Amino acid sequence: MKKDLESLLELLLAVWKLARPPAAVAMAATRGGSGGGATTSGCGLKRRYAPQDHEEMMNEDQSSTEDQCGRFWNGIELLKDATEKKHFLPTGLESIDTLLGGGLRQGQLTEITGPSSSGKTQICLHSASNVAAKQMGVVMYLDTSNSFSPSRVATIIYGASDQFGQRGFELQSKDARFKSVMRSIICESVFDIFALFEVLHQLEVSLLNDKVNNGGSKVCLVIIDSISSLLAPIIGGKYPQGRSMMISVAMILKKLANDHNLTVLVTNHMVSAGNGAVKPALGESWKAVPHVRLVISCECESNICMATVLKHTLLVFSLKNLLYLF
Repeated sequence: MKKDLESLLELLLAVWKLARPPAAVAMAATRGGSGGGATTSGCGLKRRYAPQDHEEMMNEDQSSTEDQCGRFWNGIELLKDATEKKHFLPTGLESIDTLLGGGLRQGQLTEITGPSSSGKTQICLHSASNVAAKQMGVVMYLDTSNSFSPSRVATIIYGASDQFGQRGFELQSKDARFKSVMRSIICESVFDIFALFEVLHQLEVSLLNDKVNNGGSKVCLVIIDSISSLLAPIIGGKYPQGRSMMISVAMILKKLANDHNLTVLVTNHMVSAGNGAVKPALGESWKAVPHVRLVISCECESNICMATVLKHTLLVFSLKNLLYLF
């Protein structure tokens, strides 16, 4: 019985060492498992350590934690980062930009949800065209339903020629301007969750290696239209780990946005909530993921849409506005 217990303890210790980061295991071994201000020497004798030793170990703890989770930020540093580095990327739709306080915020995940044909893809195309045309960076457009329309992008660019002309494009022909904008938009077709994981992994590796650029500009906007097309099929059914995969996608997107100062824009569809009401798809687990949730509804046989802010980290109440998309 005693040998069985010893074998079990040895097994648990081995599993614990595998699960713990190497730095933590080494630190625990150095301290000998003692929390009372003592360490164990090689011969089994315990010695007291001086206050400076305790301070050094506290610094080691903080350093190890920062290596795994990133360094700690105080309030002043967070405020400085928010005001100096977290800018807005305008969508090119004045009503939407006003409603969101300036546009799509860097470092955040913004969700646009609404029924079919409400204008979600139009907002994505406007955002991609505007960011690329103003040379703010490269746009990565992940198309899940073949909804990306180069001709629509061309219409947006040609229709805004006066605005772009004021920004240094007056010497370029419309064709040259269109090619310049389209070169800054990388479109990738993604039709399942596994392809999405692969693309996001490649993007993260490339960003870490600083290789995703076009003429020196880094990716600043990632658009997924629509993310519900990829996530809805795996929730329940034959994918028992579907919700875990959904949360993994959410964490990867938010980590990319935070670590590389990207703006992430995704679209979602609506589902029935009973009694004729509708609600955003993907359930309660996804509800807490976006920093900003914008609901678009369009009147029948009209080009007038209503946008409602359901959630915004910088706003404390619901806002509504009317906009023209077509």
